[in-house]
Parts: sequence; structure tokens; C-alpha cells
Amino acid sequence: MKQTFTVIVEQGLDGFLVSDVVELSGCHTQARTYDELLVRTREAIELYLEEKPEVLTTFVGLAQIQV
Repeated sequence: MKQTFTVIVEQGLDGFLVSDVVELSGCHTQARTYDELLVRTREAIELYLEEKPEVLTTFVGLAQIQV
């Protein structure tokens, strides 16, 4: 059964793109291009789930706060 995960993508100062899988604490990767990042993120999720198959969190929302 396929699962859907929420991925936050950011760009670092060095130009690399970084993905963070919201529902899987500590599951993240980086790449130079968006397409490469998606491939690596899928691989990271698969490896993560091999070790910890239970997803403990659910994505609720995203907010920006100005200070």
C-alpha cells in the first residue's frame, strides 16, 4: 500500500536543495536539482521505513510567523 508524505523543500546558501519529510523525524536529504532531490527523497523515505515502519506523526499545516 502506498503512503503519502509531506516534504518541505528549501534552498541552502550553497545552492543545494534540501528536503525534510515532515512525518518522519530526521528523514532528509539534499541535491543540486529538484528532480534529483525528489529521487533522493523517495530513496531516503524507503530506507527510513525499512528501519522504522511506523509513522508517528501526521502533517497538520504550515505557518509563517513574522517577528
